[in-house]
Amino acid sequence: MSLAASCPRCTSPVTGEGRAFACSLHGRTDPLWRPDHADYESFAELVARIDDMPIYLPWPMSPGWSIADFGRVGDDRVRATVTTTVGTSDLDGQVEVTVVSEEPGVGLGARCSGTSYDDPGPQVSHGPPAVHVRAGGRAVPLWLVDGEHADDQELLARAVFAGEAEGRWLWLVMRPASSALLLHDEWLLADVTGFGPEALEIPFGGPRPTW
Repeated sequence: MSLAASCPRCTSPVTGEGRAFACSLHGRTDPLWRPDHADYESFAELVARIDDMPIYLPWPMSPGWSIADFGRVGDDRVRATVTTTVGTSDLDGQVEVTVVSEEPGVGLGARCSGTSYDDPGPQVSHGPPAVHVRAGGRAVPLWLVDGEHADDQELLARAVFAGEAEGRWLWLVMRPASSALLLHDEWLLADVTGFGPEALEIPFGGPRPTW
């Protein structure tokens, strides 16, 4: 069981060792560490290497839902975390929910959401938020983030929300876009790093996410 390194901004692998990694497209970068497949052991390894960066999950998880993927950006200093949970809804069929918490400039949220810029951009804080979720013990406003050059098919494929929580960007990417109807105010994102015995009951598996 191990976590493999890739670029946080794209699907390219990275080369290097120690603290020096580089992507052929984006140059020197902090690596994104992800497992080959999601299971409890690799998830425990991820959590054990994180100090003060939250790892958010929609909680409680609905019956039949599971963690399909997860990762962190950085080694000694973690700069971002990501989880993807998958399940089904009566209206949408297969649903994929990805949550990213990251420092500015990392670019992982942009990769997961398919936007063309590293940070959410001016759409955040412009006008009223689309929804509030609970994360880190408080209500967090999230704004709908549209891709600058997204076509109709891309707009139907995903819904992207972003805001700020505890001084970091919080991204929520839902596929398909219609599954955003599952969101409601006070939707809870729980930080797994604070879990106790309930962590042993988290289910893993499902199709690997599209990002």
